[in-house]
Amino acid sequence: MTDDRLSRMFAALADPTRRDIVSRLAAGDATVGELAEPYDVSTQAVSKHLRVLEQAGLISRGRQAQTRPCHLEADVLDLATKWIERYRLAAEERYRRLDAVLAELDSTADSQDTDSPPAQEAS
Repeated sequence: MTDDRLSRMFAALADPTRRDIVSRLAAGDATVGELAEPYDVSTQAVSKHLRVLEQAGLISRGRQAQTRPCHLEADVLDLATKWIERYRLAAEERYRRLDAVLAELDSTADSQDTDSPPAQEAS
């Protein structure tokens, strides 16, 4: 089930307009009209983007009098953060092991260089 949520979330965030909407909602709740203002598209088009974000669980819509402000569900982003962090830590561990192997190879090469007699120059 988590993979489905991640897939929906990453698919929703694949669109630059939706990413921009998420970043704007991080500053505070906004109505569809407020969110549509900076874009050269219809309010209906922004509503479709909001529906995708809502289905992915990234936003929710409240009810205040006649408006339905959109609210960022930031805790859902924790799911993506944890997923990314797991793979980042695994990659870092691989790099640490590689660094250790390379350091070992380097110290072995250095010790072999000091054990060898100096090369004699041809006269």
